[in-house]
Amino acid sequence: MISQLREAVQAAQDHKALELRVLDLGASCSFTSYFLICSGTSTRHTQAIGDAIVEELKKSGYAPTHVEGYAQGEWILVDYLNFIVHVFSERARQFYDLERLWKNAPRLTVEEIVGC
Repeated sequence: MISQLREAVQAAQDHKALELRVLDLGASCSFTSYFLICSGTSTRHTQAIGDAIVEELKKSGYAPTHVEGYAQGEWILVDYLNFIVHVFSERARQFYDLERLWKNAPRLTVEEIVGC
């Protein structure tokens, strides 16, 4: 599962996602183990990041169980069960502030994920 998260992080990085954060929810959440949170600069950019993640994981045989918000591009949610990707516009990310809502969750650095 960490290898799929790593692929998602790398795909987001390759498409210039901003402010990548990984929250470790394993101890505090019943529906997933990790959140990958990142931002794009426009609707087109958030969609491109979402597309890149889905396509990269598809190459490895993983398909999301659910995708939400793609058409609007303000908050794209891609659910892989063990981790959930949130691709936000900068405005939506500030408004919903998932990092604050999950403030007690340990943060993993991108380097920790990619270096695994």
